[in-house]
Amino acid sequence: MTDLKPKMLFGEANNISLALGETALRTRHLNDDLRIRRLGGTIVVTSGIAALDPSTIRDIISAITSFDRFTSENDPYGEHDCAVMMIREIKIIWKIDYYDLSRRYHSPDPADRNVTSRVMTIMRADEY
Repeated sequence: MTDLKPKMLFGEANNISLALGETALRTRHLNDDLRIRRLGGTIVVTSGIAALDPSTIRDIISAITSFDRFTSENDPYGEHDCAVMMIREIKIIWKIDYYDLSRRYHSPDPADRNVTSRVMTIMRADEY
């Protein structure tokens, strides 16, 4: 009888990168480029975020940039594409979506920057 148990379960990985496939890792790196370095996509803020004072907006952007508390529960696919956070007692959500280059349809391959237009939306949770 053969052992059908996978060699490594997602929750057992000491390094989450070992549990992810190559596509998820490429997607994660591209998402991190947008989230951390503001490269490779467009960042949109909703009217609720834009109405906040400049120092609060700066704190929100800083918190998103430095966010590193991804877990298997809040990032089940390992793509670093979404989070819910509290900044200055304001609950915010940020989410990265993947479109084709015309931004009319979903991207055929989010791991390929040549066919994907990334859009990160930052909003207040009460706007969702």
